[in-house]
Amino acid sequence: MKTIAFKHWLAAGLLAASSFAFAADWAPGSTDWDKLPEIKKSKLGLYLTPQQAYDMKKANPKGVAFFDVRTRAEAMYVGWPSDADALVPYVEHPELMTEWDDKRFMYKLEPNQDFVPELERRLKEMGLGKDATIILICRSGDRSSKAQDRLQAAGYAKVYGIAEGFEGDTAKEGAKSAQRVVNGWKNAGLPWTYKLDKARMYFPR
Repeated sequence: MKTIAFKHWLAAGLLAASSFAFAADWAPGSTDWDKLPEIKKSKLGLYLTPQQAYDMKKANPKGVAFFDVRTRAEAMYVGWPSDADALVPYVEHPELMTEWDDKRFMYKLEPNQDFVPELERRLKEMGLGKDATIILICRSGDRSSKAQDRLQAAGYAKVYGIAEGFEGDTAKEGAKSAQRVVNGWKNAGLPWTYKLDKARMYFPR
């Protein structure tokens, strides 16, 4: 059963990895979740705007868990939300980044087998369990939706995804075409930093 479950998780992880370039634009601050692009949808159907997520975390900092599920490289070079409790990558680059994906013009990504165990370890440190309210953020909302599905399969029911992500969607035209300026945590002016706290970073165990 564990092998079958991992294969399903692997497939979901690869789907998330293969879909990064195709996330549709989503109006900043929109809450019309019925119109959310399919790539950003999860089975749980729980979503937040960046502002809603920020407000929820601030209102109950110890009772709400907020995890960044992007790669370690993204957190280091792009920055991360200042209020995130930890970085728990859903997918990761192989350690030496020696494999290239010709279809997506990027280094290959692989599912992080430690995703659920690491998240559970972090929750335990916070004194929280499977009934906890959890918020996930990725780059633009696609990976976090797949991570929501993974956590639902592991028995979690109150997992929210930030539909706009940290960087947001890319502009389709104009001077900033292909740049991530449409929406997202950073574009909303919410707190973020390049300064990383080692205690909150992910290390393979």
